[in-house]
Amino acid sequence: MKELKGSVLNTDSYDRRRFGQILEMSKKLREVSKEGSKLFPSFQPLMGDMWAGLFKMKPELLEEVPEGLEMNHQLMERVMSDESYQEFREFTRLDDLAAALGTTKYSETVLEWVKEQAQKDQDLANALQNFMKGKPGASQESSEVLSSALNQNGNELSKMLAKAAQEAIEAKENVKSLLGGMQAGSGDSELKKVPLKDQLILAERLSHDRKMKDIARWAGRMKVIANRKQRSKHKDAINRNGIKQGNSVEQLLPMELGSYASPITKMDFLRRYVEGQTLQYDTKGPEQLGKGPIILCLDQSGSMSGQDTISKGFALALMSIARKQRRDFAWIPFSSHAAAPIIYERGKIAVQDMIQLATIFLGGGTSFEPPLRAASQIIQQSRFNKADIVFVTDGESHVNEHFLQSWNELKVKKGFSVLSLLLGRESIQGVEGFSDRIVRASSFEDESVYQAFEI
Repeated sequence: MKELKGSVLNTDSYDRRRFGQILEMSKKLREVSKEGSKLFPSFQPLMGDMWAGLFKMKPELLEEVPEGLEMNHQLMERVMSDESYQEFREFTRLDDLAAALGTTKYSETVLEWVKEQAQKDQDLANALQNFMKGKPGASQESSEVLSSALNQNGNELSKMLAKAAQEAIEAKENVKSLLGGMQAGSGDSELKKVPLKDQLILAERLSHDRKMKDIARWAGRMKVIANRKQRSKHKDAINRNGIKQGNSVEQLLPMELGSYASPITKMDFLRRYVEGQTLQYDTKGPEQLGKGPIILCLDQSGSMSGQDTISKGFALALMSIARKQRRDFAWIPFSSHAAAPIIYERGKIAVQDMIQLATIFLGGGTSFEPPLRAASQIIQQSRFNKADIVFVTDGESHVNEHFLQSWNELKVKKGFSVLSLLLGRESIQGVEGFSDRIVRASSFEDESVYQAFEI
């Protein structure tokens, strides 16, 4: 029997067209649709209604059920009456990514539940077979048998739907952690800059890749810390002895904020604020923030394997600083050799690059010269003047004196600096020859590591 079309909700041509577009974008949705259509022919229209129920502002069930969609009506009525569904819609409504992820999880869940019921109930199994063969009245028969299963085992379906909703929420949060900025609440605005198809590719990769999930969690935590460090750095850089006129809210003097709060002086404050005459701190401190590009040399020798996921989260947090401050970012993974440097202009990273960064691991021994040589080649490009290099290792290696001499000459010429994070208990002797500053830490979870976020 051919797949049925139609809807049991108040959908319009835009809703149906939009779901068709999302179905084309999502490999996982297509897989679920193909699998579900083997069980009953109205499964893909059911997925479309799942999406509409999650995305539309006011989805409503039709009173008149289109022929062949009786099962869909039964299932959607049950889903939409579920308490967890109402809560989930607060997350998915008018949100393409959240609704798509929710549709995938809900569709998988309903498919699994119907399969389980068919295994337990021969009448339902027979009705579904007749429905697939296109026998007259089979759709209505399936709906009637399904109604009995929902009455008996609907609570089990409710629990499964609640779990599916949490998985979809977690998937979107992980995508935001990977693609979003540093500041709280900036994740959604950052996601809008990424094509929906790429968002779905990443979300679907996260759904079955445990390592990617862990990297996303670490990236989220690290970005919060990075934002805190950058805010603290900015605050320290302000010259509080300098006062000027302006209308920058975050730099207003406390006395001006008091003027705004007072009914007597509020109008005078607003007039002066509009004219740029309110008093504020002069933020021209001695330190200019976010000037140079960032180069991360990240040790990926065998001994770093246990810290690989957190090290990738650390790399993404550094990259978020670069993206926020429009600084170029170069990543050089190394072990006994250095992989080809990857340059992300202004810290912007594409989804496929994100997956590459997360999955690559070199293994092997440790040698410092290859990544330093790669960094020196990058630095000689004009756009990498005054770079901040973060060199991360848990090993020890000898660096040739002749190379160190040329390195230090290049440092004077190009004005870059090197912060080395030395993890574990190795001697600083290997890094001190090329480093301007050395930070020792037991692991990436050591708070001293976060000094790198002050660059």
